[in-house]
Amino acid sequence: MAAIVGACAVRADISAPAAWVAGLFLVFIFGFSASAVPEEDGTTTVSSSRITDFEIGSRDTRFGPLTFVGGLEMRSRDRRFGGLSSFRFLSPGDRFIGVTDTGFWFFGRLERDGEGRPSGFTDFTMAPIHDPDGNIVDDKWTTDAEAIAVRGGEVAVGFERVHRIAVFEFDPPDMGPAKLELDFLVPEYELRVNQGFETIAYAPEDSPLAGALVAITERSIDLQENIFAAILSGPRKGIFTVVRSDEFDITDGAFLPDGDLLLLERRFSLFNGGVAMRLRRIDGDDIKPGAAIDGTVLMQADMDYEVDNMEALDIWENADGQTMISLLSDDNHSFLQRNLYLEFRLDDQADTP
Repeated sequence: MAAIVGACAVRADISAPAAWVAGLFLVFIFGFSASAVPEEDGTTTVSSSRITDFEIGSRDTRFGPLTFVGGLEMRSRDRRFGGLSSFRFLSPGDRFIGVTDTGFWFFGRLERDGEGRPSGFTDFTMAPIHDPDGNIVDDKWTTDAEAIAVRGGEVAVGFERVHRIAVFEFDPPDMGPAKLELDFLVPEYELRVNQGFETIAYAPEDSPLAGALVAITERSIDLQENIFAAILSGPRKGIFTVVRSDEFDITDGAFLPDGDLLLLERRFSLFNGGVAMRLRRIDGDDIKPGAAIDGTVLMQADMDYEVDNMEALDIWENADGQTMISLLSDDNHSFLQRNLYLEFRLDDQADTP
């Protein structure tokens, strides 16, 4: 992940570019915030504030085909908490596993209120990720985890800096060393040091990709400035690219039940509204070797909304069979940024702009 620092608590009375410049200065002067240790039982206490409105100052809940369900702003005194890069639910909207870009696994449960809205994280634990040699180290360079995918008893993780996609046995809380590393197909010389694989996701078994693992980089681009990606197995194994537009970079993705791919993207600009996020839907039939794929933007939000450095996305179905989209942000362990959880319902797209 290309590091971003900023003040997403900024509101309309302060210009976003000025606030971000000030934020950069403060981080340079004061550094990052983190202190304290986990509880004696190994759990991490995470406190949460509810987010009831996605658009600041508005009670609207509908944003294109998405309906905002609720959100959380999370904080903890555990120095390890933060840097949340990617996650996957192990049970729909409940238990989860994730990785941080500082080299940790995290596990927990999402609690809900009587109306089914997110109310807090509980049973939260963290454990170090083993490096390529099977060791536990403090060096982020070898354990900068940015992407995760789960299937059966295996967990695949994508790493930047030392580029790799490794497969671990699902055996919490310690997980152990990787049991194998996958060929990610994209030539390593094409991968930017801090803009490598940000998305790995398993396609549905009944899709044209036949359950293959798909890997997409953040902003490792070809000569046409499209973003490198690959289908790692199956009948469509090979390299493809994702069209990059409007200066957005890819931070995560997951497949919808119908086989379409939903990408989470982020943009940061001092002169174009600060930080922004968008969701782009890619037709699953378009994903094939040699293709340069593009899709429909379902939603775009800037600092007029409750967004931060949005890094993680998962898709799941609730008890009523509705498709739900969950997002997490990465605070970069900076007191100027926030750890956010946002939850949306994907509704009929007949009225999608």
